[in-house]
Amino acid sequence: MKAVPTGTSKPIAVDVLIVGAGASGMMCAIEAGKRGRSVVLIDHAHKLAEKIRISGGGRCNFTNLNTKPTNFLSQNPHFCHSALARYTPQHFISLLQKHGLSYSEKTLGQLFCDDGSEAIIKMLKEECEAAGVKLLMSCDVSEIQSSQPEGQGELKFKLITNRGNFSASSLVIATGGLSIPKIGATPFGYKVAEQFGIPITKLHAGLVPLSFHPDEWVSYAELAGISVEAEVSCGKQTFRENVLFTHRGLSGPAILQISSYWELGKELKINLLPEYDMQQIFIAQRTSRLLLDNFLTQYLPKRFTDVWCRQFGENKPLNQYSEKTLDIIANQLHNWKIIPTGTLGYSKAEVTCGGIDTRALSSKTMQANEVAGLYFIGEVVDVTGQLGGYNFQWAWASGYAAGQAV
Repeated sequence: MKAVPTGTSKPIAVDVLIVGAGASGMMCAIEAGKRGRSVVLIDHAHKLAEKIRISGGGRCNFTNLNTKPTNFLSQNPHFCHSALARYTPQHFISLLQKHGLSYSEKTLGQLFCDDGSEAIIKMLKEECEAAGVKLLMSCDVSEIQSSQPEGQGELKFKLITNRGNFSASSLVIATGGLSIPKIGATPFGYKVAEQFGIPITKLHAGLVPLSFHPDEWVSYAELAGISVEAEVSCGKQTFRENVLFTHRGLSGPAILQISSYWELGKELKINLLPEYDMQQIFIAQRTSRLLLDNFLTQYLPKRFTDVWCRQFGENKPLNQYSEKTLDIIANQLHNWKIIPTGTLGYSKAEVTCGGIDTRALSSKTMQANEVAGLYFIGEVVDVTGQLGGYNFQWAWASGYAAGQAV
């Protein structure tokens, strides 16, 4: 991409300024550039698209074939419909095919790049270059000014940076959320919203491991590394995938999924054996002389059954339990109720839930309703995808929507 000249006090005038060179920012820049707009893409980081680089263990889970609006969490759940309908997973797949990149489908519709995350970044960078986008990295924005030129209806935005000053009639904020601060996450986007009087919904870590009080978790801490396929519920939301025991609590896909919907003080319900009806199995095996923990190893890891049986009463042969007690045990296996004390926070979270209130934005263009020329896209907006490539699809879709409008 072309370098931007720096060191001048007079603002460099362009059509579009985009702050944040991640997934959504690059997509927006590509689309705006393809429309003939002059675009400058700014990022404070030294490395381009670091969140893409580390995603999917370096393989980049770039979308999900099953993408639909119900895969997204927002206080305004209908907001994402328009953008997702206009830029689908197939659109991004076509972009990969154009660049000769192959991909593989994993579980539940998740698509990964066979050539790795770096290939996705290279592809987006090449698309930016082809669209004439000018990239400025290691660029810190110290101030955003806005003015309304005399006789003109639209605002003009001016960015004061350590690499020179810039002005444009369209300003796009694509700076992400608070998750994974070690790769450069900051609250920049929320501060811009506050500056222009745009409301922000409550923020919290999403797709994040859950923690428990050390005294309550001491028995389960020894199970660190054990995983079971389970059904985890919080309120009306349920996910069925692996649950991983850790020294501090629970992780794994099912827990990461439910964490976005969990709030402090809320109870989780875990069905440890969703494929079985343990009440009927116990009835059928009432005469078994196997100890309960040994009997349960047919369905669950031995280390887990040892701890579980210690937690929920004495360990006896199955034929020594009353039918009522076996009913209670079956219910505990299917309906284990626990209350986490917290999460591992933004440092371990994959996303930030909440963000720019979507009721203040146009669902078609991502433009602020009350501030003409100001756009918000990607994770900074109150649209959070579930685990499995959905957040990247929102980045592509929201970036594309703004790119058609700026």
